[in-house]
Amino acid sequence: MKKILLAAVMAMTLWGCAEDRSSILKVYNWADYIDEDLLDEFEKWYFEQTGETVEIIYQTFDINETMLSKIELGHEDYDVVCPSEYIIERMLMNDLLLPIDRDFGETPDYIGNVSPYIIEKFNQIEGHGKNANDYSVGYMWGTVGIIYNPLFVNPEEVHDWAVLQNPEYKGKILMKDAFRDVYTSLLIALNKDEIDAGIKDIKTVSFDASAESIAMVEDYLNSFKESLAGWEADFGKEQMTKGLAWINLSWSGDAQWAIDEAAEIGVELEYSVPMTGSIVWFDGWVIPKYAKNINAARYFINFMCKPENALRNMDVIGYVSTIGSPEILESMTDEEEYEPIDVSYFFGEEADSVAINPILYPDKSIIKRCGMMHDTGTEDLLKMWSRVKGSNASVWTYILIVLVLGGLILAVIYKYTKKTYRKKIRHHHRKSN
Repeated sequence: MKKILLAAVMAMTLWGCAEDRSSILKVYNWADYIDEDLLDEFEKWYFEQTGETVEIIYQTFDINETMLSKIELGHEDYDVVCPSEYIIERMLMNDLLLPIDRDFGETPDYIGNVSPYIIEKFNQIEGHGKNANDYSVGYMWGTVGIIYNPLFVNPEEVHDWAVLQNPEYKGKILMKDAFRDVYTSLLIALNKDEIDAGIKDIKTVSFDASAESIAMVEDYLNSFKESLAGWEADFGKEQMTKGLAWINLSWSGDAQWAIDEAAEIGVELEYSVPMTGSIVWFDGWVIPKYAKNINAARYFINFMCKPENALRNMDVIGYVSTIGSPEILESMTDEEEYEPIDVSYFFGEEADSVAINPILYPDKSIIKRCGMMHDTGTEDLLKMWSRVKGSNASVWTYILIVLVLGGLILAVIYKYTKKTYRKKIRHHHRKSN
């Protein structure tokens, strides 16, 4: 029996080595991060464009490092993956990405619909001698800011990260357990005066992981950590909707989800990106070094950049596409619901006064104060983060844990019985090591 099993294993191994992957496309993406109906539609579209058949094998991950480990250490042959900006930097540094050829013959180059703003930000990705725009295409993006309950928190205060230091909110503040997001956001804010004076610029500050800067952010975190109700990765938005917290450092996607959910039960929540400074984050499509179906991979990325597909993805997952075409602008404009703001940085000069959701598309004045994360100082930042969190097991933390556990069963029931609605948003963890 053992010989038969061994022979079977050897046969399968040999078959795997000889497998023709030209008709299979392996896509590795964040969970709940695509309109999955588009997968079947891509297979049909690809045949129409190339005359070749392809079948998608679709898998998901929860954190960047899971994906990276499978490719870097396991040499997994995924054809398309969707890492965050700082992981794109790491993959470029470690020579794990292939360039994306945009010659599609008679098929239009839909990648050209990516907003010039996104192109500019991807130019800021440290490519270690390579331009990130040649190796990655933006998919979704957003900001880091504060969800707050205006019934208890003065809206004027949330224009500054100093709101976290207000003792009146002790035990009602949740901090995102995402060291790189928090560090970079606070570092930019703490350098506001020097940035305004022209002594420093946001791009340079965003890369800074010096001992001095880490110590400065650590001191700032320590100044209010005793007021924190806890550190959270994904449950903060739910605690906000239940009124168990008043302030939550969060991503814009989670903020929109929380605001929509809270509104259904009569609770008002709002979102603010502090004017003292913050960051924008990005996820993008790449073709890993060990990909086997490069041609189908680049067609898939092109397909995802079609405006109609970008709109469908936004509608299903709730995040904001990097596509900045006129179709997107027209679809997202709502003069009855929103006041005009300046989003010309994203859509062009004609969008300097557009009635659009300011959570999804912040005003130009806010964007000017936002940097972006980079793959720098990882080990030192982790040590700092551990020090700050290590001694923060306050009574508020334990109370929050009890409340979370007490509501877990109801949350699970709610999650699996509630029908999907238009603004369904689920945060993908942007943890980093």
